[in-house]
Amino acid sequence: MSPRPETPGWLKPGLTLTGAAREFFRHPSPKVLVPAAVTAVAARAALGRWTRRDAAVAAGIVAGEPFVEWIVHVGVLHWRPRTVNGRRIDPLLSRKHRAHHRDPRDAELVFVPMPVATRVIAGIVGLNTAILRDRRLAMTGVATSLTALAAYEWTHFLIHSSYRPKHAPYRAAWRSHRLHHYRNERYWFGVVTPISDQALGTYPAKDDVPASPTAKTLGIEEIEEPLPA
Repeated sequence: MSPRPETPGWLKPGLTLTGAAREFFRHPSPKVLVPAAVTAVAARAALGRWTRRDAAVAAGIVAGEPFVEWIVHVGVLHWRPRTVNGRRIDPLLSRKHRAHHRDPRDAELVFVPMPVATRVIAGIVGLNTAILRDRRLAMTGVATSLTALAAYEWTHFLIHSSYRPKHAPYRAAWRSHRLHHYRNERYWFGVVTPISDQALGTYPAKDDVPASPTAKTLGIEEIEEPLPA
């Protein structure tokens, strides 16, 4: 009889925030996203001259983040593969997210894939620079956006870990995302906060929607191709 596999550290009972942080930084994307966010914040602090426009940029990004998260979750992560002009369209993020639904306890599937993370960082820098133009405002936008993305990674990891919520905001996020995975995948798309679900009508009471038989497969029953390492 083969030995029973040891429970990973991030799933062991009694996990503390310190223990969760140690587990978090063992994975590739946090090692890139968190330093990138810290570097951007430091770079913006070094530029100085804070104005109300900086506050407006940061506030706008923070307010919009839950809705960007919702749109990406619905439109990209839950994308159903299709063939267009003989070519199969099935992005890496969509494939990895389906694998994540099939096995929410696999830590490697919790995080944004590294090829995507590096492109997103470049996209954030390019978009803020193109839209805001002013160097200080652009760096404010970059710092805020990268901090929000790092916060998303941390929150998503923590929700899937054995750490249990102790405060109301995290308890709401924890409950909402767990319902998305284990109750019905058509609702509760927010991760950091359920604000977007509440605003967009995807935040029902648990008993108002049936348990979904496709919460693990997202309705894609075909054999999945192996994900790239």
